[in-house]
Amino acid sequence: MPKIKVLPHEKICPDGATLEVESGSNLCQSLLDHGIPIEHACDLSGACTTCHVVIKQGFNQLTEMDDIEADLLDRAWGLTPESRLSCQVKVPEEPLEIEIPKYTINYVSEKH
Repeated sequence: MPKIKVLPHEKICPDGATLEVESGSNLCQSLLDHGIPIEHACDLSGACTTCHVVIKQGFNQLTEMDDIEADLLDRAWGLTPESRLSCQVKVPEEPLEIEIPKYTINYVSEKH
């Protein structure tokens, strides 16, 4: 099973984390399943940017994003060339290292 290294985030994952998940699983759902409360205002439907992550390692192993995801990411806080919506990422066979940006454009936290 591939490993996902989550870099420390002040509020969501202060100590960082390393998770083992099934390849092909949804990245956002995998984070949630392992107790990392990443924002996901649209319930993983790919309609917002609250689950935005930066793929620090393993970006080139991901499937290409579609035009809808690319358009949505244009509105994300802290956008980088390695940004993705975690709800649209299928975990590859190889390890990933991700960073959850400090802010989202979500005005009200759902506290999922």
